[in-house]
Amino acid sequence: MTPASPKPSSRDAIREAANDLFPRNGYAGTSVRDIAGAAGVDPALVIRHFGSKENLFLDTMTVSLDNQPLLDGPIETLGEDFIRTMLTADDQVRGVFLALLRASDTGEVGSRLREVHDQSFVAPLRDRLTGEDAELRARLAASLVGGLLYALGVVGDDELAGAETEHIVGRYGSLLQRLITP
Repeated sequence: MTPASPKPSSRDAIREAANDLFPRNGYAGTSVRDIAGAAGVDPALVIRHFGSKENLFLDTMTVSLDNQPLLDGPIETLGEDFIRTMLTADDQVRGVFLALLRASDTGEVGSRLREVHDQSFVAPLRDRLTGEDAELRARLAASLVGGLLYALGVVGDDELAGAETEHIVGRYGSLLQRLITP
């Protein structure tokens, strides 16, 4: 008889449920009861561990692009490489971005969105760029990428979503590359 794998703590189960539900249903579409039900705990335990739904949202909605081309690869192909990464990123990455965007007028969520934007997009890009206007170009480039994610996830542009990935990578990547190049 093999030993059973340890059951996750209630805090971990709540975080796991929130990581699944918030990106899929958004902040407004996910209740504390939904999270508790998915975690198999009492709703009061969600509040005991995290203080509020908003605190849980802020705690769990983070973006991590471990293989992002902002950190590696040749700067000469960074535009296309980065767009390809964003288009092929898993649903969790896009879901977190969209959940943050949609809830940006809720309490501290707007400041978390700015923090994610700065830490995940602007700072790594700025660190790779040269020239006196590197900060501005990094911010413009991050905004360009955010616009693509907005068109795909919020607007739901079906024609854009149905376009061939490599076609978007070529066209949009070249726009991004123009911002990156001094």
